[in-house]
Amino acid sequence: MYEPFHKTNTMNTQSFSISGNLADVWKKSVYPAEIRVEYGVIQSIRRLDPAASFSHYILPGFIDSHVHVESSMLVPSEFARLAVVHGTVGTVSDPHEIANVCGLKGVEFMIDNGRQVPFKFNFGAPSCVPATLFETAGATLTSADVRKLLEKEEIKYLSEMMNFPGVLFKDPEVMKKIAAAHALGKPVDGHAPGLRGEQAREYIEAGISTDHECFTAEEAIDKLQHGMHILIREGSAAKNFEALIELLEDHPRMIMFCSDDKHPDSLAEGHINRLCAGAVAKGIDVFSVLRAACVNPVLHYHLDIGLLREGDPADFIVADDLVDFRIRQTYIDGLLVADKGNTLIRPVPVQRINQFDCKELTVADLAVTTAEYPSDNGLIPVIEALDGQLITNRLDLPGKQDGLNWVSDTENDILKMVVVNRYHTAPVAKCFIRNIGLKSGAIASSVAHDSHNIVAVGADDESIAGAINLVIREQGGVSCCSGENRSVLPLPIAGLMSDQDGYAVAKAYTAIDAMAKAMGSPLSAPFMTLSFMALLVIPHLKLSDKGLFDGDRFELL
Repeated sequence: MYEPFHKTNTMNTQSFSISGNLADVWKKSVYPAEIRVEYGVIQSIRRLDPAASFSHYILPGFIDSHVHVESSMLVPSEFARLAVVHGTVGTVSDPHEIANVCGLKGVEFMIDNGRQVPFKFNFGAPSCVPATLFETAGATLTSADVRKLLEKEEIKYLSEMMNFPGVLFKDPEVMKKIAAAHALGKPVDGHAPGLRGEQAREYIEAGISTDHECFTAEEAIDKLQHGMHILIREGSAAKNFEALIELLEDHPRMIMFCSDDKHPDSLAEGHINRLCAGAVAKGIDVFSVLRAACVNPVLHYHLDIGLLREGDPADFIVADDLVDFRIRQTYIDGLLVADKGNTLIRPVPVQRINQFDCKELTVADLAVTTAEYPSDNGLIPVIEALDGQLITNRLDLPGKQDGLNWVSDTENDILKMVVVNRYHTAPVAKCFIRNIGLKSGAIASSVAHDSHNIVAVGADDESIAGAINLVIREQGGVSCCSGENRSVLPLPIAGLMSDQDGYAVAKAYTAIDAMAKAMGSPLSAPFMTLSFMALLVIPHLKLSDKGLFDGDRFELL
């Protein structure tokens, strides 16, 4: 095991050679070779006799080209410990989750914690804090703040520009942020779900170079035609791989792979290696797959990550094959960081950072009167959650009344959902949602994109209040409450991340996820889906702490 790693004062002086079948992405060929590494750099690559026989392959390390590390519920150092086992050597990481809670201090926390391990985090400057004016966040980052971040060497790009209306209408603050990135020679990430035609062209021509929100091939092709790079996302909630993967065959230089948001249980099982295996199984050329997984992110974001060339940092992986991508070893700067399914990165101490100031709720706080919630002939607006998607639909369905109150209707799967302001005491926002599917009890989470107020849904008000109060007592977490059966996974770092061992967090999350499903939810990832029900920048109907939000009109109902 290695001692905690400090990039500022540690140099890898190890020299070694490794041989195997080299997957040369540049020459699109596989041949036996010997790689010589000195001081963390590839000094030479020597072709061996073609008759040399090896049972393993050496290839560039994988890169997650867009991920919010916070969504793994792990601090960066713990995320790295799990990711390297699957051959991931670096990420393009947007820290806007913690920035929405803790501002610049949150971004600095992510950079400082990530520095302590041998892994190549490449953080962006969050462009939308808060994401909208229709919710309460814990911080605001002005264009001046964003400029200061972009001037840092560690900040590689301007993070996803979610405020696409601001781009289209040339909002001065939005345009200043984009201009600052361009002036410093750093790319600008996009976020424009469903944007097509002339609006897509205008958005791209503002200097925005990527999008990870396409959910149809037609939308992605529209954006590719205007020169935008498309990131194929396969996360714990949003899964667009099946819809988009065929595009890689015709656009190998314009496609990258990402997870966006990945919960700890699924990170423990696999990462970008899973997308590579899935793409090869679809018949996609393996070198196109490796371009998307390894090469394109390095070239687009100008990353200091090696690509198996002489003079490159010794960042590479050893795999059993180029089909299933089972990883034997992972090297970063010449250090062996994962071997035979085990991480060799040690945990590091974590200093807690948070912002949480709200009181526990009572059942009375959750009442929804027929007078305060919109209704037309007994029909009420209902959010329709979609498994595997961040978008939602608006339904108008018959509501269930108990006296003068609207209540959850488990028989028709119309459940009460609420958002509680975590930053100060305020009235509770309430609505109704379909497809969460709980038959009893409630679940709650302080992971609620992007402002991370507390979101909860349940079959009855007692359970909803119980689940929320479990989260409040821990100053952040995810919880289940069903009668006397109660469970909470504490997330004391900004209410988003644990300070515990990553594998232990993955195990605890698996258990609480199973509890939510046992209460009736058919969703593949109930907590992840719930966390996006307050994400106003994804249409069509969402709930913020200020009320029900129409994503098409971009206004509160």
